[in-house]
Amino acid sequence: MASIGSLLSALLLASSLPLALTADPQPYFGNKDGNFQPTRTSRNGGAVIKLTGGQVGGALAVNSINNQDGTGVGSDTYTQYCGNGDAFPPKSKWVSFEQMFNANKPLMFASCGYNNWGADDSGPEIGAIYDSIQEVALETKVDHRFILAVIMQESGGCVRVPTSNFGVRNPGLMQCHNGDGTCNSDITGQVQNPCPTGAITQMIREGSAGTSDGDGLAQCINLSNSASVTGFYKAARIYNSGSIDASGDLCKGIATKCYASDIANRLTGWVYADHNCFL
Repeated sequence: MASIGSLLSALLLASSLPLALTADPQPYFGNKDGNFQPTRTSRNGGAVIKLTGGQVGGALAVNSINNQDGTGVGSDTYTQYCGNGDAFPPKSKWVSFEQMFNANKPLMFASCGYNNWGADDSGPEIGAIYDSIQEVALETKVDHRFILAVIMQESGGCVRVPTSNFGVRNPGLMQCHNGDGTCNSDITGQVQNPCPTGAITQMIREGSAGTSDGDGLAQCINLSNSASVTGFYKAARIYNSGSIDASGDLCKGIATKCYASDIANRLTGWVYADHNCFL
């Protein structure tokens, strides 16, 4: 793993460079139809289960960090994927974490400003996102690329992203289920600049390991009941909507219909290309 000093030097250099030209003047992130996850107790028939420390079990668990775990640079294009996940990209088409993070850095440096969410991320704040993803990935056994994809989907990596509420309160970088981690509080009105490293880690941990009210990515992967790559795409849909449509089609049901397709494209290199999903 790169040292934090070398990483921050690279990040600060990147911040001085112009953003890449894009087909879409404002890259797509943030779920226009919101997230909806029922509480654990409502989905589990009233059973009380452990609410924190979620960890992936079985074949989809990732037990170590490898920043070169992918194929090439991927493709900054968008393909709409629907169905039960079988036609979605295989894991062999996913880009590496290093490539994915580097490709998304310019967007992280500008994502707060795109939506007037406060000051754009600084180099140290983006360094904290990098380190926190790696730390939480080891804790939860969630593939670090999947965590990064959800961060980019939910907030564009803006550490000062506001809390959304479409029936369920969703704060932080991963717009988790009623968590505590945020640097733009809907409760106190406080916007923190800089955003403390501890808060950034908490946002990523709550989105990945779950909160006292709802599941994180780890539990959603386990709920997918899949030992293949389709488990990640099913987990993405569960994270967004709390369930998969009875038809099994990941483009049907409530909340953001394109969500699983969006995550699949982020994992294969999509950053700036037009969002060609029109559901």
